[in-house]
Amino acid sequence: MHPLAARFSDFADAFVKGAPLYSRLARRVSEDDRVLDLMSAAPPTQRIPVLLFASAHYLLLDDRRHRLAAHYPNLSDGRAAGEAADLFVEFVLDRREEIAGLLATRSTQTNEVSRCNWFLFPWALLEDELDDLSRVDVGSSAGLTLLFPHLTYHLSPGGRIGPIDGPIVECEVRGPAPTITRPPRVSWSLGIDADPIDVHDDDAVRWLEACVWPEQTHRFDILRAAIASARRIGVNVERGDAVDDLEAAIGRAREHGHPVVTTSWVLNYLPSERRTRFVETLDSLGTSGDFSWIIAESPRETPELPGHADSDEDITVISLVTWRRGRRASRRLATTHPHGSWVKWSS
Repeated sequence: MHPLAARFSDFADAFVKGAPLYSRLARRVSEDDRVLDLMSAAPPTQRIPVLLFASAHYLLLDDRRHRLAAHYPNLSDGRAAGEAADLFVEFVLDRREEIAGLLATRSTQTNEVSRCNWFLFPWALLEDELDDLSRVDVGSSAGLTLLFPHLTYHLSPGGRIGPIDGPIVECEVRGPAPTITRPPRVSWSLGIDADPIDVHDDDAVRWLEACVWPEQTHRFDILRAAIASARRIGVNVERGDAVDDLEAAIGRAREHGHPVVTTSWVLNYLPSERRTRFVETLDSLGTSGDFSWIIAESPRETPELPGHADSDEDITVISLVTWRRGRRASRRLATTHPHGSWVKWSS
């Protein structure tokens, strides 16, 4: 058996219900050594099904007349005749050089705009305490979550808040969450990322679209609306290191208000010692001025973070950490869906 066969087979089993198209494709790939051999073009840590699927999706977005596109719900009605899995293998092998190039140079990106729901409630708590809030978003990628104050939120329960022309994100609110009656106010914002994506770069944007699973048409539509808004409004994302450039970024934010650092499924990509250094840097900065940190990370993946030690939770946990007069306090607030479709407030 090919050494990567089980990886694709396991993926197929895991997503039979959640993503039946990708499940069928993964099952077929697990049985085809020609495609599995092609995965060797990717770095060892990136030889994963979603990178292959994103690479094919990227090419298909530019070749929508191909028969395979008729099986992708975001490109058609997804009810085409014939077997998508066989067409997928044919598509990949016919474009093996292009696929290999993408596997070797790209990595999957999750620019999930609905993750702004994660920050909405902690931000409301901080607004009750403070006036001007500025933001430093670490690992900002294309900076789409910097659209935070420009989105339209449809909360259930809670109703609709935000501009009438903003991209609409929905959130099911569970538990006794704070009442929110208006959009968040952000006096200034900055995103830092090791390899930022320019929303004005059509090729880079096509890769972001390719990383969305084709059956998740709602996410695809929100992403496109957010990119259009980011191009119109502008988002400030700069190349920087999550640890080494943190102090300078917070210093700049302090000129515009109370700094709020936000991290969402980014610190898991840092080595353990760098996560420790990240927290130490914040603790050091907290001795010279007040600021806050909204965390949306998995405790199992980031045990070095406040409140995450000795936890094996895979779920995303939202926490609020504050430094006031040199003292740190941490409060667990909620758990949430990985794409922000619901938030369950802790009682």
